[in-house]
Amino acid sequence: MKNIFTSVFFFLTTLFAAGQNLNPEYDSTLAARLGADELGMKMYVLVILKTGQADINDKALRDSLFTGHFATINALAAEKKLVVAGPLGENKDKYRGIFILDVSSIAEAQTLVQRDPTVINGIFDTELYPWYGSAALPMYLEYSDKISRKGF
Repeated sequence: MKNIFTSVFFFLTTLFAAGQNLNPEYDSTLAARLGADELGMKMYVLVILKTGQADINDKALRDSLFTGHFATINALAAEKKLVVAGPLGENKDKYRGIFILDVSSIAEAQTLVQRDPTVINGIFDTELYPWYGSAALPMYLEYSDKISRKGF
C-alpha cells in the first residue's frame, strides 16, 4: 500500500510541476519595473469616449477644443499615464474612441480625463472601467514615435 501511495504521489507531483510551464525568457527585473503579476499582466483603466451632449457649431471653437484634446493625449503619454489612445469606427453606441490609462484607480483616471477640453466642454462623455491587460503595454509608447510619419 505504501508503495502505491508513493507512486501516486510522485506521479501527481511530476504532473503538477510539468503543468507550471515556466517561461525561459522571463525577466524578473523588467516584470517588476512594469508592475507585472505572475502572468505578466496588470490593471489599467479603460476609458471609452462617446458622443456627448454638446452641440458646438462654431468651427474655430470646435477646432480649438480638438487641438486641446490632442495636446492632452500627448501630455498624458509624455507623463506615461496614457498608453493607448485611438478612435473607434462608426457604431450604434456612439462610442468615439478609447484611452487606456496606466493608473491605479478610476478616481485617478477621472481626474486625468477631466484635463481634456473635449470632455470638459461636453463633446465627449466618458465611461471608465478597470481593465486587466499585458504589463508590457506601456512599452508600446517607445515604438509609436518611430513608426509614425506625422504627429498630432
